[in-house]
Amino acid sequence: MAPAPATGDDLSAAAAAITHRTVEVGSGVRLHVAEAGPAGAPAVLLLHGFPELWYTWRHQMRALAAAGYRAVAPDLRGYGEKKVFVAAHDWGALTAWNLCLFRADRVRALVALSVAYTPRSAARRPVDGLRALFGDEYYICRIQEPGAIEAEFARLGTELVLRKFLSYRSTGPLFIPKSGWGSPDDQVPLPSWLTEENLKYYTSEFEKTGFTGGLNYYRALNKTWELTSSWTSAEINVPAKFIIGDLDLTYHTPGIQDFIHKGGFKKFVPLLDDVVVMKDVGHFINEEKPKEVSEHIINYINKFN
Repeated sequence: MAPAPATGDDLSAAAAAITHRTVEVGSGVRLHVAEAGPAGAPAVLLLHGFPELWYTWRHQMRALAAAGYRAVAPDLRGYGEKKVFVAAHDWGALTAWNLCLFRADRVRALVALSVAYTPRSAARRPVDGLRALFGDEYYICRIQEPGAIEAEFARLGTELVLRKFLSYRSTGPLFIPKSGWGSPDDQVPLPSWLTEENLKYYTSEFEKTGFTGGLNYYRALNKTWELTSSWTSAEINVPAKFIIGDLDLTYHTPGIQDFIHKGGFKKFVPLLDDVVVMKDVGHFINEEKPKEVSEHIINYINKFN
């Protein structure tokens, strides 16, 4: 039986009930985890992208808790449950697709945002392919040299770097010129869905840790490709729903729309139930359209209860 719909009062109560703790996983790895919702309820694991934190899911956590689910949002990596629903965005989506690939037995269903599953290419390492397509100043290529992009971000300052990333709304590829990604004095207005208070939280957290941890995910792309040769052309055998904005730069990567809509995506994710393209929405979809994304997630996972 699906959890009952939330009332406004329920939602307010759930909003006040987000708790935080540190858990230890693996060999001494400690992760910060935010949680909301009743203990023992069906779990929904929420995985964020770059440059984000658990905080990117704050809207969905409140809605899920009010709908009777237990929302679990780590600062990436993941958090162990016997079997969970997963909702994931950007790098979190890529991580979640791999979770479904390697351990389909641990995932009841997945809602992926912004990044579709694409099968491993046997022909070319991913960074090499991106460099051939977009050149050395494409942001993923610029990130590859340890220390270089960190120095550029330090020159600009944490807050401005976050402003630039979070306000990016072009459908074209993102470039970070070697000559410099603008001036520290650049004035970058925030999008309507992000407040100065929200940005202050992101900034305070990234000032503590720096960006290197998140950047290293990009630096591991080629290594991951090398380690996953056994999964070339493998299918994802988990029920899944995919949501993307029509203004998302990832939706305008050459060839991706044909892959998504003309059978390629469904071929490699045979249990793909639905693809939703949200109109006039950019990359940070779960923050830009929190109510709509929350409803999509809850309505989909309710099907499995």
